[in-house]
Amino acid sequence: MATTVMASAASSLAFAATGALAGRFPTRLPAAGLAPRRRAPLVCKAAKPEDTETISAAATPKPASPGIWDALAFSGPAPERINGRLAMVGFVSALAVEAARGDGLLAQAGNGAGLTWFAYTAVVLSAASLAPLLQGESAEARSGGFMTADAELWNGRLAMLGLVALAATEYLTGAPFVHV
Repeated sequence: MATTVMASAASSLAFAATGALAGRFPTRLPAAGLAPRRRAPLVCKAAKPEDTETISAAATPKPASPGIWDALAFSGPAPERINGRLAMVGFVSALAVEAARGDGLLAQAGNGAGLTWFAYTAVVLSAASLAPLLQGESAEARSGGFMTADAELWNGRLAMLGLVALAATEYLTGAPFVHV
């Protein structure tokens, strides 16, 4: 036991001497007029069993709300959700206009009024989708029952594919998908 204590003390002194020689530790004490700063003593009190829930709730940090660039990052929560929502609105709108006027998707995209409506819709839906995210809410926390966040993502993905299929069908056949 004594040999172990002596060996560890000798290795500590050797380490301190090596560190002092390498310039890692101060080699002299502070000036006589400057006393080392003392820290306040740490006082720990035992918690009552009924206070443990309050303590754990207070110790749990609230998740910070993401910044706009964090939300819009490639792996962020906003891009796929916003694109999916725009695709759902676009798919239904394209089919409705085809059924009402007979204009195909490509003809609607070439029309100046269609692009203006698209721009307004994109701005409004993007702002409405970003507002809760920037306040720290998530779509998963607000979903429940039949309308879940995963269902919205899948509906958006299918709407994106539907828009591509509408455009491809019209391009290949030369006629709109819905014939009036």
